[in-house]
Amino acid sequence: MGLLLSSEFMLYGGLSSFFLWALFAVWFRKVTVDYIEAQMAKEGKSPPLWDRGIGGRISAYAVTIVRGKATDDIMVDDYSILKYARKKDWYLAVCFLSSFSIFLLFILVFYFVHGPAE
Repeated sequence: MGLLLSSEFMLYGGLSSFFLWALFAVWFRKVTVDYIEAQMAKEGKSPPLWDRGIGGRISAYAVTIVRGKATDDIMVDDYSILKYARKKDWYLAVCFLSSFSIFLLFILVFYFVHGPAE
């Protein structure tokens, strides 16, 4: 089997991409989400009520910032997010979503190459 598909490479690559994604998740949360929600609090708006501590809104914020368009979705306040998002928030959102995609790619490739045999 090739070097790129070896189980050792997949293990180390998968773990590295997981920790990279976790780093960007914390960074995006602390820099972007906290800033946007502080600005929204000044206007009297609160974070989504459906997210009680698990951080599900972080991905919704990132997708809204990268997409750059507001929708009439009820999940998050797209208009306020885009109003307060800065240029560095866009870069952090791209890094957060990209690192998550790379982590998922490692999981999928590992499953189909080294997964359970039929």
